[in-house]
Amino acid sequence: MINTYKAEFDQDWPRYFDVLDNSIKERIAKKIGKILEYPIKRHLKNISFFVDEVGQYRIIYRVFDETKQVRFYFVGTHKEYEKWYRQGF
Repeated sequence: MINTYKAEFDQDWPRYFDVLDNSIKERIAKKIGKILEYPIKRHLKNISFFVDEVGQYRIIYRVFDETKQVRFYFVGTHKEYEKWYRQGF
C-alpha cells in the first residue's frame, strides 16, 4: 500500500488555482494526487520549496515528513511562477 501524504493549501492557493481553465485544473489535481504519493521532486535553489510541472504550469509546494503533509503554495505558468518567486513568495 502506498503511504500518501495529506494535502494542505496555503491561503493564497485559490487566487492562483481558481482562475485556471477546468481542463488544466483536472490535470493539476491529478498531479497533486501523484505528489501526495511521492512528494519529493525537484528542489528550488536555496529555499525549502519543491517544484513539479504539468505542461507549462508549475506547482510549488513544501513537504513536512514529520506530519505527512504537503502544503501547496502556487500554481501558474512559468512566467507567473518567476513573478511569484521574485516577489519573495
